[in-house]
Amino acid sequence: MTDPFDALRAPVEPVDPDPRFAAELRERLQRAVLNGGEMTSTEASVKLRSLTPYLAVSDARRAIEFYVEVFGATRRGDPIVMPDGRIGHAELAIGDAVLMLAEEFEEIGHVASPGGASVRIEVSDVDGAVERAVARGAELLRPVGDSGYGRGGAIRDPFGQRWLVSQAPPRTATGTGPRHGEAAYFTFQVPDDEAAKVFYGGVLGWRFSPGSTETAWGVEGNGLFGGLWGGPGRQVGWKLMYAVDDLEAALARVRELGGQTGEVEHQPYGLSADCVDNQGIQFWLLQQP
Repeated sequence: MTDPFDALRAPVEPVDPDPRFAAELRERLQRAVLNGGEMTSTEASVKLRSLTPYLAVSDARRAIEFYVEVFGATRRGDPIVMPDGRIGHAELAIGDAVLMLAEEFEEIGHVASPGGASVRIEVSDVDGAVERAVARGAELLRPVGDSGYGRGGAIRDPFGQRWLVSQAPPRTATGTGPRHGEAAYFTFQVPDDEAAKVFYGGVLGWRFSPGSTETAWGVEGNGLFGGLWGGPGRQVGWKLMYAVDDLEAALARVRELGGQTGEVEHQPYGLSADCVDNQGIQFWLLQQP
C-alpha cells in the first residue's frame, strides 16, 4: 500500500501555465491595478470602498522625489522594479490619502495623458508648494490667487500630470487633531534601526519611509502611525509626544512637579520640547499651530 503523501515528497517540477489562463489572469490583474477594479466574477455586486489616484508618469523615480519635495508626501515601502528597470508600482502617502503611480507601459495602455483628469490636493502653504513645483520644472497653468472657493493655483508637473493645488482650511477647535493630553505621535527608539526594520517589517508588516535624519524612519501599520529612530545613547522603547494647548504653561508645570524640560524647538508641525518626567521617562510635548 502506497502512502498518498509520497507525491508531496517528490521534487518540484515547474511547468508553464495554460496560455489562455495566463492571458485571462494578466488581463484581470491589469484591470484591478490600473483601473481600481475588483477581481470578482460578479462585477455588478462590487461596492466602492475607496478611491485612489493611479498615475502613469514618464519617470517614476524623479516623480517620487518631486511629490515628496513639493507636496510633503511620504514613501509607502519600496517601489516594485520591473526586469527592464522601469518602476512597475509605487505608493506615496499624502495626508490620509494614498497616491499610486507607475512608469508608462504602452503595451497595456498605461500612459501619461497631459489633457486628462486633474488631481486636487490641499496643502498648508499653497503659494510655497506652487513655487517649489515651478522651481523643479513644473508648468504653471494658473497662478495662485483667491477665488470664491478658496485660494489655489494649477500646475502640470514634469511628468505630464495636472494638479489643482488648494489652500487647506485652517485648523479649528473642532478639527481632527489631537486634543490637550492626547498622544500626538509615537517614536520607537532602538539601538539598530536596520535590524528593527527587518524584524518588525517581517513580523508585523510595518512599512517604513525615510525620515529627516539617516537613522530615522516613518512607520505605518495597522492602527499605527509613528516613527522609528535608531542609534546608541537613546532610551530604548517607545517615546511619546503629547499635545498641549499652551507649551510654555505645560513646561512650567513639568518643572514644578519634578520633571526636566529642554529648549523649545520650532518644527514644521508646531512648537515642541523634549522632557523627562519625575521618574526619568522621556517624552515630548507639542503645541500645534
